[in-house]
Amino acid sequence: MEQIISDVMHQTAATVDRPVVVIGAGPVGLAAAAHLCERKLPFVVVERGGQVGASVQAWGHVQLFSPWQYCVDAAAVRLLTTAGWVIPAPESYPSGAALVADYLVPLAQLPEIASALRLGVTVTQVTRHGLSKSDTHGRANQPFAVHVRDAEGHEQVILASAVIDASGTYLHPNPLGAAGVPAMGEAHAAAWVYYGIPAVLEAHRERYVGKRVAVVGSGHSAFHVLLDLVELRRHHPATQISWLVRRNVDQLPLKYGGGAADALPERGSLGQRVQAAVESGAITLVSDWRTDRVTVTAHGVVLGAGTRTLAPVDQVVATTGFRPDATLLGELRLSLDEIVEAPRALAPHIDPNLHSCGTVPPHGVRELSHPEPGVFVVGMKSYGRAPTFLLLTGYEQVRSVVAALAGDWQAALDVQLVLPETGVCSGPADTACCAPALTDVACCAPAPRIATIHDIAMVLEAPAPRCC
Repeated sequence: MEQIISDVMHQTAATVDRPVVVIGAGPVGLAAAAHLCERKLPFVVVERGGQVGASVQAWGHVQLFSPWQYCVDAAAVRLLTTAGWVIPAPESYPSGAALVADYLVPLAQLPEIASALRLGVTVTQVTRHGLSKSDTHGRANQPFAVHVRDAEGHEQVILASAVIDASGTYLHPNPLGAAGVPAMGEAHAAAWVYYGIPAVLEAHRERYVGKRVAVVGSGHSAFHVLLDLVELRRHHPATQISWLVRRNVDQLPLKYGGGAADALPERGSLGQRVQAAVESGAITLVSDWRTDRVTVTAHGVVLGAGTRTLAPVDQVVATTGFRPDATLLGELRLSLDEIVEAPRALAPHIDPNLHSCGTVPPHGVRELSHPEPGVFVVGMKSYGRAPTFLLLTGYEQVRSVVAALAGDWQAALDVQLVLPETGVCSGPADTACCAPALTDVACCAPAPRIATIHDIAMVLEAPAPRCC
């Protein structure tokens, strides 16, 4: 830890007159801006969209399962309250659009943030000024060079003391292919596939009404799509809904989430409602499915998995999650887990192969630091390919990071994060053992990460884990 403190302080001291560049003007990026304001550190926020919260607006029709009190950052609330803003009913649930209109837009309009906000500007690359990744001598004394391009194609380089990447993952969805790459024929079928959460009952209604629809993937994004399709089917019975999941029959009870045991009632309710729709026959569940081919025929789109083939459908919705794009940081020295693609110190706690608890240990600048001092990936992007991120996590991350950049290491290391439990804790071992032990933190302790032959031997010799 002493080395991290030394490296960050050396970096900020060497470039003290440069701003901190925040990439992304979503909830976590603007929270970083709020904390930088409070710490009186110079900063620039760069957002590729034409408005703040552009990615959130893309799923603006979706109601969040977290109430307002869990959707706002403390520093942002302090700044807004000073300007006369009043938080909406704290226990009510915003939609994505409401989160943007009633929180992010007012925050971005505060003079101290508006003056530092640059919309419609894309970050193309971040480097050390004049140095490649392989150059070591004098590296920490050089500012970061943030290469940007505006909508007209004009390019510029912003020299920065530090970089906080809160650009998220929404623009980089996972493919339908279960192997992590597009399935055979997936590109050819692009016109029939929607990646993300379509507005089934609103803007995209005509695409799905009365159609045969396959929803591929699991988790709460899939739940939202399925429930909207069920509502559409209630008025248009010809609409047919298939749900394709990887889990086998024995694992299906966990697929619906924690239900009444979920500390966020709306989150638990989603799974319960989907389960009821499956049991009523409104949704046809196809389990143990891993898409490996997509074929466009005269009768519709046909999905295949090994020796199995699904009946033709008219539309496919891929709720297969998202992944980070680290290419813009490719010339920096990052330490990313080879499995989850999250910072190495954080990855074991969020790897869905090990557990899927709603909680994650408190973490901040210590876990988010890289061999390249002064660069931090935060928010959803910090979770790599893990799917369990909540806004509260990102807000605590940026609070800690900004405190460190300001030299307040006592505040930076005093990370506190309490997340609502999902009501389930699943892992590769006997998942049933988690159910009676939800209150036992040890149940969800990360399992060993196997990286070498020595690690494999140690795991084989060790007692079997009690749970996850």
